[in-house]
Amino acid sequence: MPTAIAVTSTDLVLPPTDPGTPQAAVLPPPETRSLDASLADMQQLLARYGHVVVVCPTAAPAAVEHRLHAVRALLESDRIALVRTDLPPLGAAVLVRQLRQLAGCDFSPGVLASAARLLAHYIYAGAVLGSVSRLDRVPVSLGSHLKGWLPGAHFAVLAGPTPQIVRLGGGEGHLSGPEFATELLLARGQLQTDWPTTTLVPRWRIPGPVHEVPLPASSPGWWGTGKLVEFAAYLPDPSVLYQLVASVRRETCHWCGMELIGDRCGFCSAPLTVPAPPPDPGARALGTGPRAHALGPGARAARPALP
Repeated sequence: MPTAIAVTSTDLVLPPTDPGTPQAAVLPPPETRSLDASLADMQQLLARYGHVVVVCPTAAPAAVEHRLHAVRALLESDRIALVRTDLPPLGAAVLVRQLRQLAGCDFSPGVLASAARLLAHYIYAGAVLGSVSRLDRVPVSLGSHLKGWLPGAHFAVLAGPTPQIVRLGGGEGHLSGPEFATELLLARGQLQTDWPTTTLVPRWRIPGPVHEVPLPASSPGWWGTGKLVEFAAYLPDPSVLYQLVASVRRETCHWCGMELIGDRCGFCSAPLTVPAPPPDPGARALGTGPRAHALGPGARAARPALP
């Protein structure tokens, strides 16, 4: 039984790449759905799939996160994973589709949930902007902010995996691209530019056609302007994604018992514990063991009471 992938917005649901890609369950926003109805929706998903991985962008309204935590707490279920992502809307949608592709494989729910952090490092998400004056989710220098007020100024911005910003036509370098084969996804806003296809594609050596989808409704708010063209370069082959996740060492969460990869559980968010090194007998003999350090420099241990 595949793990259910749920999302908090229709913006996060891209067309499947093949008929075998599972659909994502869209959880209605709190303002359109009562708490009782949200509980019933989640109970149905759990009954059908066993485990649910919910992808919720960090830019989502606080009410969305509060509703998810309330649903999980009231159901008292440890089979619901809340996965947060800092990726911009189009990049987050790509991440969701990759999780959907992997949900049909033999990965356990814990591995699937914790794989989101790994996959996000292989998504190059950015945009061409007509202004960066209101961009607050990517570090922008004062000089770029000032140039953002110049008429006709365009900027290429990379939000992840490494933030970067360059002014187009200003001789300020270019965006650092992936060192592996990718495909490019485009979503056009109000900005009229072909820079992603005429410049970015050959520079990043992206083969094949460029795919276009409608601009996510949340993109103008995320980027601070509606004059944009959003893009995301990603690993398109499900077999490569499978090998990438399968190659990572699996651990068992010390708190909830789920499988995980990386340094944090995708279900309970508990960090992976690293076994403490064995004590040094010589250090204990010299009085420099853990107890001596806990007492602080120059402190004395209490004398044991006489019988």
